[in-house]
Amino acid sequence: MISDWTVKEIREWLKQKPRLSHEEWNSLVQDPRKGVQKLALTYQRKLKKEEHEQHRLAAMWKWEKMCWERGYQGIVGVDEAGRGPLAGPVVAAAVILPRDFNVEGMNDSKKLTAQERQQLKKRIEQQAIRIGVGLIDAEYIDQHNILQATLQAMRIAIQQCEPVADLALVDALEIPGLKIPQRKIIKGDQRSHSIAAASIIAKTVRDAWMEEAAQKYPQYGFEKHKGYGTEEHLAQIKQWGPSPIHRRTFAPLREWFPNRSGEACDGSTEKDRQNG
Repeated sequence: MISDWTVKEIREWLKQKPRLSHEEWNSLVQDPRKGVQKLALTYQRKLKKEEHEQHRLAAMWKWEKMCWERGYQGIVGVDEAGRGPLAGPVVAAAVILPRDFNVEGMNDSKKLTAQERQQLKKRIEQQAIRIGVGLIDAEYIDQHNILQATLQAMRIAIQQCEPVADLALVDALEIPGLKIPQRKIIKGDQRSHSIAAASIIAKTVRDAWMEEAAQKYPQYGFEKHKGYGTEEHLAQIKQWGPSPIHRRTFAPLREWFPNRSGEACDGSTEKDRQNG
């Protein structure tokens, strides 16, 4: 009987019980001890949180299910990472998930920790039907603007999913020149598992790219801020000037270093220049 157990014993017991029977729950809530009542309340909140999470995950299949019902098979989710930073590439990913994909923990990459993204990346790579990645560098971004660079990265990523892909679900953008139908979904990385998977792949690929860049240009701290305009990063740009992977057309770089064709400091060492 629960009434015969200590509060500590009940706490450990609840950790092992994913669900209580009706009788067990009644015994718990009817126990007059304050410690037990507190455990019952905590357990109830845990169940509500789990139920809410299950509803959220189920709702994120809405767009895929609707498209599957209309006869589409290769539904590719498309998203990008890196439109806002002052340095590094913009990266797009395209992902086709199977219908039985394990969606536990899936979410917009920005709402996940780095560790959670890495864990989900491994699962996506193991279970996805197709994955494509497009990477467009800072030079292209400066020449064509960030929107055009993003769209080009998305086209490259989708092409890598051909010929399986027959419909694209795209986060907040319409991509000109696609061979397949597409659907723009606002906040798609929170509303579609396919787009969320693409956001995770794009973010992790870009973060890894910036961490490698940090080895070549250690004075900028790219491994910390990934090229975003943090106070630390701005101070480093002022000190060293822009590197070859900085976006010269982005503010404040375009104001600080207006002579793009001139001989500006590129942040490299003499050894870097000698090695080309």
